[in-house]
Amino acid sequence: MPVSFLMPTLPHRYRRPWYARPQFYLPTLIVLLAIIFVAIYFGIVSSELKAEAATYDLSKLEQMESASVILDRNGKIFGQIYVENRETIPYDQLPRDLVNAVVAMEDNKFYQHSGYDLFGIVRAALVNFVSGHVRQGASTITQQLARNSFALKERTYRRKLLEIYVAERIEQHFGKQKIMELYLNRIYFGGGLYGAEAAARGYFDKPAREMSLVECATLAGIIKSPNRLSPWSDRATARESRNVTLGRMRDLGFIDRQRCTAAQSEDLLIGNRQNAQGQTYAVDYIRQKVIEAVGWNRAMNEGFRIHTTIDSDLQKAAEDSLRSNLDRAEKHPDYEHPTYAEYTATFRKARPGSSPPPVPDYLQGAVIVLDNATGGMLALVGGRDFEHNQYDRALQARRPAGTAMTPFVFAAAFEKGMFPGSVVEDSALDNRAVMIGGTTGILGEWGPENAENRYEGPITAREALSKSKNGATVRLGMNPGVDNVVELCHNAGIKSPLRPYPATFLGSSEVTLAELALAYTIFPNGGWRPKLPHILERIEEKDGTVWHSQRDFGKQNVIKPEIAYEVHSCLVDALDNGTGKAARTNFGLRKMGAAGKTGTAYDFTDVLFAGYDSAITCAVWAGFDKPQRIFRGAFGRDITLPVWVDVMNASAEHYPPKDISQPRGLERVNICAKSGLLATDKCVEKIKTSEGEAEEKTTYLELATSDQKPSEPCNIHGELRASLTADLSPSE
Repeated sequence: MPVSFLMPTLPHRYRRPWYARPQFYLPTLIVLLAIIFVAIYFGIVSSELKAEAATYDLSKLEQMESASVILDRNGKIFGQIYVENRETIPYDQLPRDLVNAVVAMEDNKFYQHSGYDLFGIVRAALVNFVSGHVRQGASTITQQLARNSFALKERTYRRKLLEIYVAERIEQHFGKQKIMELYLNRIYFGGGLYGAEAAARGYFDKPAREMSLVECATLAGIIKSPNRLSPWSDRATARESRNVTLGRMRDLGFIDRQRCTAAQSEDLLIGNRQNAQGQTYAVDYIRQKVIEAVGWNRAMNEGFRIHTTIDSDLQKAAEDSLRSNLDRAEKHPDYEHPTYAEYTATFRKARPGSSPPPVPDYLQGAVIVLDNATGGMLALVGGRDFEHNQYDRALQARRPAGTAMTPFVFAAAFEKGMFPGSVVEDSALDNRAVMIGGTTGILGEWGPENAENRYEGPITAREALSKSKNGATVRLGMNPGVDNVVELCHNAGIKSPLRPYPATFLGSSEVTLAELALAYTIFPNGGWRPKLPHILERIEEKDGTVWHSQRDFGKQNVIKPEIAYEVHSCLVDALDNGTGKAARTNFGLRKMGAAGKTGTAYDFTDVLFAGYDSAITCAVWAGFDKPQRIFRGAFGRDITLPVWVDVMNASAEHYPPKDISQPRGLERVNICAKSGLLATDKCVEKIKTSEGEAEEKTTYLELATSDQKPSEPCNIHGELRASLTADLSPSE
């Protein structure tokens, strides 16, 4: 018998099943407890967040800050007032291509989910878990709307969950079209542009409904990173993003391959950023007036439609011409000051947050254009660059108008009995009588609007005004006296204090350009002017409520119609044959019934031109903010006159000028230019020509009222008087 058979059988060792072993059930228990804890915590947090989400007022989704739109007199948008540059539009004004492009880039399951994309959230959670921080958001369009509407900006899981619950509520309360409308009206598109309408107008200068496929794809491509992908920041990157958008639209079946390829090959055409932002002197002044009318909060946020007197075409013509002509002046060989280009280079190097750039010290300028009938501002340019400096030189700066003030001296003299045929002496005048530029010397040696300061002896008032004769003007002004001249200027709309000295005759007192332009309207208007210049017509709220601007529609009578026409006729001569004749010969002024006067201040520190036709009055100024000589020989006829010509030519296209009619109280009288008295058949002079001596009549027809008309015959020419002989060159 085998030994093993006799050995006792050992008891079998018991082994626990794998799931009962401590090394398994302890970790499992811990995991289960953790899951239970997380579930409880999640339930508590979820309950809290759902309760918090329920507190959000969904009506605020439709309460967006909306830019107030500034319209010119023809209904064309040329600026905005805003905290956030936004103009809301309904869904039916959103292009289908834009909606599809946004769905393709931001949420291709937009029409299937109920506020959030679970698969996208899981995918993003895994990416974020691996990276150790939030890198991917997986936000649907509805979630983005919730985040942007209720400032849910914190990048945490708690914020993400709250965003989901708010998005669910949004989906329960609004349809997909409304959600898309709210989203595309609220989202930021870079460049200070909020909402599709503002973005379309800013980037493409058109309303959203008119955007092409390429433009729609461009906007959709910006949303992911507005500041980086804005075409104003990086055009090449914006184009790449646009093409990615087009590719996704093709993959999702929104567009076919052929349309996609054609769109991807197109250039990216983007508007100018400054024009889109509308930051100009005119817009800034309008903003001030709107705030005065309705208050800051309403002006910035309530989306008014602001109707103004501005003509945007005329505004652009004024801005462009001022810029180009001052650029030309800075290239003059005698110009020794900083230039606009030099300052701009320094300005662009200045970084935000660093020390501010220096105050602009280049040659400045301003333009204002008024509607003669109403005083409405058709154009307002307060300087060369609003971004550099916001000081409005058309409305705020008081500068000497120089000889552009002389028409009011002549108007005062004509009211006191003189007339355009009155003879005044053009000769050297002791400067102690006027004290321009000092108390010594001879008046006029600093130069009128004529490089050759030639004295002509006795001349008519018409010649004195048209040729800008300083000595003759001062002598003529002493007839009505300083007080009467100052009173007339104030009645004409010049409210700045005018010094009661003869120097005021030649524009040494400082006035604003707007005051000068308003005062000049008395000449085309037959002696009256509008009460005040204005720029606002009406303000419309979204519900149709209209706020009319508070302005005085009345007229202010200043001088008699006959006096206004007499001065007007002299200013026509000044433009055609006097100091402004370059308007037609050099600068291309169209054939129209225009008139005007140059102005140059002492030592060439300020140059002006003020003039008009039957419809508008325009005044132009150039100089430095800190008065200093521009360069010797810098006359208004060379610097500001060409700007005026460009504005008048542009105006004639929209406001065709009419002839300014002669009042019935005026008649044409035959007078002698040498005496200013009634002409006789003996009013002739012998002149020397290349062919010998010849006789020339000194008589002409002049305007006068019955009270102004001389009653005496010429006392210079006659048998008892010696003949006056003038030497003329063959060219004359």
